[in-house]
Amino acid sequence: MSLTTASVELADGLKTAAALWEEVRDGWDDPVRRAFEAEYWLPLKAQIESTLAALERLAPVLARAQQECS
Repeated sequence: MSLTTASVELADGLKTAAALWEEVRDGWDDPVRRAFEAEYWLPLKAQIESTLAALERLAPVLARAQQECS
C-alpha cells in the first residue's frame, strides 16, 4: 500500500466516521454523549487530522528519496 493510498483511505474513513457521528449526535443529547465526544471522538478526530497533515508533508520527502535511490 502506498503512502497516498493509505492517506486517502484514512481521510475517507474519517469522513465516514464524522458523518455517522453527526447522525448519532443528533439523536443522543445527554451527559454521556457529551463526555464520549469530549474524551474519545474529538481527540481521535484531532489525532487523525494531525496524522493526515503529517502524511501530506512526508509524501514529497519519500518521493524524492525514492527518486534519489533509484
